[in-house]
Amino acid sequence: MTLDFNEISDHKKFEDLVVSYFEDLKNETGNNISDIRVKPSGVGTDGGRDILVIFKITDSIATFERRWVIQCKFHKSSISPKQIYDVNIPTLLASYKANGYLLVCREKATSKLTKLFEDLEKNVEDKHFTIWSGEQFKSQLLVREKILQQYFPRFYAYFLKDIKHLLRRKHSYHIVLQIIMNLF
Repeated sequence: MTLDFNEISDHKKFEDLVVSYFEDLKNETGNNISDIRVKPSGVGTDGGRDILVIFKITDSIATFERRWVIQCKFHKSSISPKQIYDVNIPTLLASYKANGYLLVCREKATSKLTKLFEDLEKNVEDKHFTIWSGEQFKSQLLVREKILQQYFPRFYAYFLKDIKHLLRRKHSYHIVLQIIMNLF
């Protein structure tokens, strides 16, 4: 069994999952993030909401903020420019005083949308434009047990059953780790 977005019922749950992911980053150790604020905004023209994530990052000199506007597309097909045509991304970033825009897709982006983001990255100074495919997002989720338990209960139950079985059989840690990695 693999991690599957079919366990997510609709676009609102997908947006909640993305919010939960960024909120969970606060609990991660070993990074320079001192605080994360996640602010879901009102409903947009596409029925979704913009998510504003504010990272407070500390280096050895000072603490500073980095702001990202995140939008989610929970379509069962690849996302093309026409699915975001009503969003003027640079204007959206200016309205939130954001440093970057992240599009999180259930599936992936078309080559035209990828090219659009590459052009924005080259041509809009001091801003960042990124797309996460569903696979990229899932790879971020795999180490977040609470999120897996909440949003992917079937996968989580299957995963726990396999781990308990392997540990009862006293497989070596490396074999268990290899089997776990194959699940993802």
